[in-house]
This record gives sequence, structure tokens and C-alpha cells, in this order.
Amino acid sequence: MPTRYTTWLLGCGILLSGSWVKAQSTTLASINLDLETQDKARHLPAGWAPGIHSPGAPTPGYQVQTDSVVHQQGRYSVRLQSSYDAGTNSFGAAHWAIPARYQGKSITLSGYLKTEAVQNGFAGLWMRLDGPNGTLGFDNMQKANLQGTHDWQLYSITLPLAPEAKTIYLGGLLVGTGSAWLDNLSLTIDGKPLTQARPKATTVYKADADTAFQKSSGIAFSKLSAQQVENLAVLGQVWGFVKYYHPAVARGDYNWDKELFRIMPAVLASQNQADRSRVLSTWLTGLGPVTSPVAATVSPSKIRVQPTLAWLTDGKQLSKELQQQLLYLRAHPAAATAHYYVGPAEAGNLAFLHEDAYAQMAYPDAGYRLLGLFRYWNIIEYFFPYKYAIGEDWQPVLSEFIPQFANAPDALHYRLAALRLIARVHDTHANLWGADKVLTDYRGNYTVPVSIQFVQQQAVVAKLRPTTQAAPTVLQPGDIITTVDGEIVADWVKARQPIFPASNQPTQLRNMAGMLLRGNTPTVRLGIIRNGKASTLDVNRVSLSSLTPPTQTAATDSSHRFLRPDVGYLTLGQISTKSLPRIMSEFSQTKGLVIDIRNYPAEFVVFTLSQYLVPRPTPFVKFSIPVPSQPGLFTWTNALHVRPGKGQAYPGKVVILVNEETQSQAEYTTMALRTAPRATVLGSTTAGADGNVSRFALPGNLSTMISGIGIYYPDGRETQRVGIVPDVEMHPTVQGLQAGRDELLEKALELIDQG
Repeated sequence: MPTRYTTWLLGCGILLSGSWVKAQSTTLASINLDLETQDKARHLPAGWAPGIHSPGAPTPGYQVQTDSVVHQQGRYSVRLQSSYDAGTNSFGAAHWAIPARYQGKSITLSGYLKTEAVQNGFAGLWMRLDGPNGTLGFDNMQKANLQGTHDWQLYSITLPLAPEAKTIYLGGLLVGTGSAWLDNLSLTIDGKPLTQARPKATTVYKADADTAFQKSSGIAFSKLSAQQVENLAVLGQVWGFVKYYHPAVARGDYNWDKELFRIMPAVLASQNQADRSRVLSTWLTGLGPVTSPVAATVSPSKIRVQPTLAWLTDGKQLSKELQQQLLYLRAHPAAATAHYYVGPAEAGNLAFLHEDAYAQMAYPDAGYRLLGLFRYWNIIEYFFPYKYAIGEDWQPVLSEFIPQFANAPDALHYRLAALRLIARVHDTHANLWGADKVLTDYRGNYTVPVSIQFVQQQAVVAKLRPTTQAAPTVLQPGDIITTVDGEIVADWVKARQPIFPASNQPTQLRNMAGMLLRGNTPTVRLGIIRNGKASTLDVNRVSLSSLTPPTQTAATDSSHRFLRPDVGYLTLGQISTKSLPRIMSEFSQTKGLVIDIRNYPAEFVVFTLSQYLVPRPTPFVKFSIPVPSQPGLFTWTNALHVRPGKGQAYPGKVVILVNEETQSQAEYTTMALRTAPRATVLGSTTAGADGNVSRFALPGNLSTMISGIGIYYPDGRETQRVGIVPDVEMHPTVQGLQAGRDELLEKALELIDQG
């Protein structure tokens, strides 16, 4: 998952995006890492570009150029310098892009940095690895917190070199104000320079040579008839089934996106089921014979989810001949190895491969919009572990959304249709992620600098947000927001719920809270209730870039402290694994420990922290994972255990604080830590989105993802949508927010003192 700073940038719409920096044609000899070869016309080292938009675009608020006066070696460096109007969390960057054509376990970028008066941010090297479906690894030296003024010093960052990596982006970064210089870089793989790196073996696919329909699908229509909607729904199902089951498609013999556009006109023109079935049957026959062996039998005791393929025998949709073809393919699926569109990822989930984002199309034509719908619907159909928990039959959703995608009149409505579709999955991991100007403009480039929290279904100011752009807002913690520019908040929520994907309502309201006060005007009229009295205020908004990234916990800015001499406090939002031995030694004689997971853990501490809390090996989780050779099938794994360390387990009470901010890795961590013998989970329902994610793109350069594996307690109890159910349920109150109290923390102390 992203770092805290990159997560915040995602929300503001200014994260470094793979669509903004394109890979350059480059050879080892041309990689200008010493910065000595200059492009004098551009005032930059040859091959380098300013780096928050497309190559050559200006960096707002920053100068990025060659410096011939200040340098660490040779004659030149790159200087990044903020201008007088650079916002606190705006940033400038320089970058180079290199094809990831190398084998190895890790890749390291080293280089010299010099800084002068860097404030309100940091300077650093940055490197990102992108694969077919987005970012695989990212580091920008944020944790080094390089601020102030420093002379030249050597730094380095290292990322795992994933086999599926396509492009290596690297460079220098300045966040906030001041100046930074970059010079004398080197790039190594497993400690060896690129000139000695082994090249990756490359596979040539026929599908990659299909360059038809690059600018247009050729599909257009004014209005779809009921027959055409039915035809397209059947096509979408057959197209997706064949995509994942047919060996010829799995081998990469066909670009399945382009084949959709070739067959779609004939399907659209079909007058009835018989016509449509003949078209589809002929199409499948043209792919060649299916010679795969019969699918392996899986023990019923191992099966968590079966594929839902009853439609294969639906005579209303398919002719007998077409049914027989598809049923034979179902019994003889493509081999699991080397599938063109699906491959292994981490921890049992899958990577979706060769799913082109068609980044040149902000507003794809009708054919590409339908491709986006078909792609998403079928990935959910075959590879979403919680399809059974969606809460409705997934099959009719395809027909319902065909007109919405086909008739979307512009780029915004296409995105809104995608959000409505994604929201039907009820997975907080699933959304449209990344920088997207269309959605940013729709949501608003300005906001009121406060954090909103829904308390008892009311939008309440939880705290003020620091900003460099204006004086503190007139709002106060505890103010209840009743109207926004005349619209009642309850009506605002109801109208927008369909475009806010989330696993459950508390998490949906959490996400909506961050958007409630956004807009494109410098002021907003708010109806509020303060101390029981209603009033109307004109409140100033500030630009998103002027906000300081929110902290991960309301309780403290450090990882640990003593609440009292006999009670320790540990927040995972700032935790460091290497500090755990010292922290737990300090807390060893306390009678209680509060672990705050109302945040996203800064590091993965599931096993390193639990070893201090459990006296014996204890199962805490088991997974359901997809079977690639039988799309739609998920099987159980064995339970995973937390295990004790060498010393005595912590003897005191443990209270774990959770709420709707507790998501994904935070939920997984809670499952492990609550196995401690004297642990109590205190708070409210968590985000209900656990498990590793699988990313993929949709046409129009839209980036999304889903929970890729199922997460369950060892006895099979659910976590998706349900979240982590607390042992003691408690919510903050308006009065507590007004007084600046952390009521859950107060309750935790009360629980520790009880017997």
C-alpha cells in the first residue's frame, strides 16, 4: 500500500503518475546518470525532464534545471528550487525513465544530494517501478526527512525488482520550499552496475503485434435497443469466459481487446438469440481446437467459492451448439502457467497482465467504454474472492450498466459510471485511484481546512487542519455541519452514496467526510450547530496543495509514550520495527498496554509485535486464494499462526483501539494482536477490506484494484464488509470532540483498571 505521504497526494490529485512520465527509448550507453551530457536548449541534462507532468512540462512553483556553479563532481548538477508561491506540500521533481529489461532481486539508486533551507517538506532521491497494471514499488526518501541545509552527501534507495516490472523511473525530488541539488547518480542491480546486469528473457506474443484500433474502436451508436443491450450482455459474458479459459487466448495468440471490437458490430446487428449464437459460435471456432487436458478435480473440503457458470446452459441466451462449445471449454481450461492476462502476484493473489490503460483516451469512444465495463465485470466474476458477499446477483449488473457506459456523454460521466459500478462490489480497496484531473475538478480544488467525522450520522468538525494559505478557519471542533451551500448534509450524502465505493457504511461516510467541504469556489456557505445554536457562516476554502498531510492518529505524533507510569501507549501509525525491542522492554513492567490501530501501520509488525504478546503459537487467520487454472474457483489455505519470541509474553492487559480508519493491513494486524490472552478490542466497526490487492487499469487511463484474496478467522468467520468486530463497542461523541478528548483512550484506561 502507498506511504502516508503518497496516500495524501493521491487524495489531492498530484501524485507522480505513470501516465505523466513516459518511458524513453534508451540504451545503457545513453543513461546520463553523471549529468554531464547537456541539452543546452532545455537547460537540463540530456534525456532528463521535469517530473510531475509529462516530459518537458513545467513544474508549477519550481525551477528544475542544470546548475554549472554548484556540483559534486564534473561540471554540472541538477538544481530543484521552489519559487515564492510554492505551497507547503507542492513538489518539484526531475526524472529519467528506463525500460526494466534486467533480471535481479533488487535495484538500488545512489546519488549525492545537497540542500539549502528546505522547509515544510523534504528533499530526496526517488525511484518507482511500474508494471503492466501500475506501481510495483516506490521510495522517495521521505523517512530520511532531509530538511534544512546540508552539504553534499551520498544517499541510496533500494526496491525489490519485480519480474513483471516494465519501467524504472528515477530522479530527484523537492517537497516544500528551499533548494536541492542532485549529482553523480548510479544505478545497480544486486550490487552490480547495469552494464553487468543480466537481461530479462523476453517472450514475443502475437497479441502484442495487433496494433489495430489504436485510435478508435470504430463502434458508435446513437441509442441502444433492448435487443442490442441483451446482445452486448451475452457478448460480455462469453468474451470474458473465453478470455480466461481458452488456451489460444492464454498463449497470447490474440489481443482480446481488439477481438472484441472485431466481433462487436456483428453481435450488435443480431436480431435474435439464434443470430447472435451463430456469430459467437463461428467466432469461437475460428480460435482453433481446444486440446487442453480435463481440469483437475479439487477436494470439496478445500473449496471456498465455486465459479458461477449456470448461464452456460441458459437456452434463452445461448444455442445448443454454443452451449456445447463453452461447456467443453469449461471442462478443458487453459493451463495455469504463463497465461497472457493473469499471472501470480504476492501471497496468493493474482496480477492482471497486459490490461492496456489506453492512456491517450481521457474520454474513450463507445467501444472502449464498453471494453472497460466488460473488463471490470469479468475480473469481479472470476477473480474477486468475495463475489458472494456483494449482496446481489452480479450477472444482471452487466446488463444494467451497458447503457450507462455506452451513453456516457463525456469524460466525467464515464468516470462516474465506473465509480457506480465499482461501488456495487462493496470493497473499500476498490475505487478509482491516482491522479485524475477530471475527478479532481469535479470534486473541487479547494476545501475548508478541517477534518470532518460522521458522529451519530451527523457531520462534525473533528479537528482543524494546518494550512499555509490562510488564517485559521472560523469553524471549531464539535461544530455540526447541517448544510453546504444550501444543501442539507443528509441529502448530499444520499445523492452521492452511489459513487463512493466502500465495504460498509461507516467507511463510506469516512470517505465522504473528506469530500463534503470541497468545491471550486473560494468560499462556501455552511449551516452549523454550535453548542445547540444554529447559524449560517460564509467560510473560506483553501487550495488542496496548501494543506499539511493529516497525521495518522489523533492521539499522538510519536510511536509510544506512557499514559501513566503503569500504562504504555503504542500507535502503529508511526511504528518502527527496529524500535520494538526497546519499546516493549520499557513497557514490560506496566499493567496495561494500549495499541492504537486507528491508522495504517507505518511498518508491517504482525509477527514482530505479536511475538511479545502471545505465550504459545496461536492461529489467527486463513485465506481463500484463486485457482488460476479454473477461474472463479477459490480454495482454502491452512491457518497461519503468530508465535512467541524468546522472552516471557507481556503479562498485562492489552487494549486495541480500532475504528473506520482501521483498514486492510491494520485489520490484519488487529486479527493477529487480539490473540493475546488478555487482549480487548475497543472501538467501532473497521473498514472491512482485508487482504492483498490486485491492481488493473481501465480504458481512459483509469486505475483501480480489488481485494485479491479472502481473509477469514481460523474458524471461517468473515472479515470482508463485516470488518473487525470490537469486543467493546464505543464511538466518539460531539461533546468529546468539542472538549478535545480522546474518549476511546479514556475508556481503554478504564478497562485496564477493571480487575
